[in-house]
Amino acid sequence: MTIAYEWRAEFDNTALNALHADGFGHPPAETDWRERLERHSLGWVCAREGGSLIGFVNVAWDGGVHAFVLDTVVAPHRRAEDVGAALVATAAREARAANCAWLHVDFEEHLRPFSFDACGFKETTAGLIAL
Repeated sequence: MTIAYEWRAEFDNTALNALHADGFGHPPAETDWRERLERHSLGWVCAREGGSLIGFVNVAWDGGVHAFVLDTVVAPHRRAEDVGAALVATAAREARAANCAWLHVDFEEHLRPFSFDACGFKETTAGLIAL
């Protein structure tokens, strides 16, 4: 079956909450993703297979030239099929089209091969304060 990737796609909050819970291993939440994304994001990418949501990435931004990849999630049964890399590639293309010059990501250590090898991010010096 073909996987379709769509920028700023329509989605159902319940489906996205279920995908997020499945992908990150927590109970489903009741997050109002639509409100959050409309308020804080440049856009987002949904991956669908046969109408089912199987992947998602959020692209937050500073209103200028910096965009930030957040909440990248792929259904566990599709993780070995480059869905995540295609989500990020679509996000990068659309951020570039919106005149962003930089696409940032942070990640846990076990995601280093995905971020650098599969998605093409480059290692940089950055800082973080845990709040």
